Amino acid sequence: MSDKINPSQLPDDEDTVETVFVYNTSGGEIDAKDAYVEEEVLAPGQGYAAKDFDEEEFSDFDFGEDDYDEEGDTEFEYIGGDTEFDDDFEPEFDDTEFASPDFGEGYSDEEWEEVERAFGFDRDGHLRENLCTVAIVGRPNVGKSTLVNRFIGRREAVVEDFPGVTRDRISYLADWGGKRFWVQDTGGWDPNVKGIHGAIARQAETAMETADVIVMVVDTKVGITETDSVMARKLQRSDVPVILVANKFDSDNQYADMAEFYALGLGDPWPVSAQHGRGGADVLEEILRLFPEEPRQASIVEGPRRVALVGKPNVGKSSLLNKLTGEDRSVVDNVAGTTVDPVDSLVQLDERLWKFIDTAGLRKKVKNAQGHEYYASLRTRSAIDAAEVCIFMIDSSEPVSEQDQRVLGMILDSGKALVLVFNKWDLMDEDRRWELDREIDQQLRHIPWVKRVNLSAKTGRALKKLEPFMIEALDNWDKRITTGQLNNWLRATIAQNPPPMKGGRVPRVLFATQASTRPPTIVLFTTGFLDAGYRRYLERKFRESFGFEGTPVRIAVRVRERRGKK
Repeated sequence: MSDKINPSQLPDDEDTVETVFVYNTSGGEIDAKDAYVEEEVLAPGQGYAAKDFDEEEFSDFDFGEDDYDEEGDTEFEYIGGDTEFDDDFEPEFDDTEFASPDFGEGYSDEEWEEVERAFGFDRDGHLRENLCTVAIVGRPNVGKSTLVNRFIGRREAVVEDFPGVTRDRISYLADWGGKRFWVQDTGGWDPNVKGIHGAIARQAETAMETADVIVMVVDTKVGITETDSVMARKLQRSDVPVILVANKFDSDNQYADMAEFYALGLGDPWPVSAQHGRGGADVLEEILRLFPEEPRQASIVEGPRRVALVGKPNVGKSSLLNKLTGEDRSVVDNVAGTTVDPVDSLVQLDERLWKFIDTAGLRKKVKNAQGHEYYASLRTRSAIDAAEVCIFMIDSSEPVSEQDQRVLGMILDSGKALVLVFNKWDLMDEDRRWELDREIDQQLRHIPWVKRVNLSAKTGRALKKLEPFMIEALDNWDKRITTGQLNNWLRATIAQNPPPMKGGRVPRVLFATQASTRPPTIVLFTTGFLDAGYRRYLERKFRESFGFEGTPVRIAVRVRERRGKK
């Protein structure tokens, strides 16, 4: 780049000289102002384009100039087919399809609730699902519970290598291929039994009557028995699909043994080994294929508060559940240890819908138990952990035993809301009542905050008192006290009775807060540790001021560390 005087651009004043910028090119120097030229040319269509714009190159394209008039109105053209319309064509319009919306000005509360249910909204907070149910039935010891565990993918049903372990009908939630459904385990069915085995057979019959699909399990190694034949004839008259599963099919050499099962008249048998997982997926696919679009009844899977019936064996837990449900939901017998698997039941009482869980009785020295008793105790512990309120049942006709104290300790350690029930009150006499009051004062004095109900599951005495106590216990279990109220109470309580001295100093309580609920937990920030006696004093004063009946209250102490001297 160099400087050059351009005479054509000199101003009138000859004494003034302007600096001009030029570019050096192969053809010589070019003025920088002439290197690039910008021209605005008005092109057709009221837009701007380059100077060399040729409209004829775009003559074949329709830019819609004729579709707009001067007022900006838009003209529409029918391009849906070959049909030609006149200029005065007016399409038919059915205004009934777009009638005025109905906002339900005249709806009653019942009609609004029906609309909410139609849209899947449940005012009571319960989660309902249209889940189908498959019932697993068969004679004793053919591997029904093992097959149930294989279907649900976890070890829930108690399994042991002798007949009669499963006694009730227990439902488990399963998921296969993204579809959820209920798998119902049943006890062994036998037509010619009485007593407890007759009750087990009736539970299996109830499962067959309420299921959407029935799976009949037979033993490949044993073959067809008389009980299998009687059950097959019964299922041939069933209104729901029936799948015949030949369990214990461990080898391909057993295909010849399966041929005889065609005589049952239930179609092709499905070879399955529940123990090794062979053929289970094929059966599940067939079950899903046979499920109806709508189950017989909707299922409530979440929402109701969970109540566990807990106690030592033969205190009347299953009898109480049957009395509350109004049906023989659990197998009841005079022999202790009748219940093995936890039995869930939805029970509608006067005020709320509850989910009751009937558990197996906890025996002495559970760690030394063997077989199904050991696994039954594990299921009971899991049921207590999953529950929200526990109904601890004691046989009032017998002395309060050490095993009752152990079961009570397990419930207190779990931190659940608690209601104390003395069952079999119809067997009490005056002498036994006096002895029971004395036993309560001596052995149950550490739980004065628990509400007590004296009832009889056999006659139904005082059953109406049970639900109010459960509601009160759960409300207190969820209750929370504000930090301001708590510290005002703490200041007045400590002023009445300061904590005892530790190491020549009196521990100071700096601050208190309720850290959590379920159960209520109070955390005290102190300068020294508070012994158990003083914590019990604080708990007693806390209950006197705020209530919290029916729920344990935990008081934790957090000691502030001393700062080292600089």
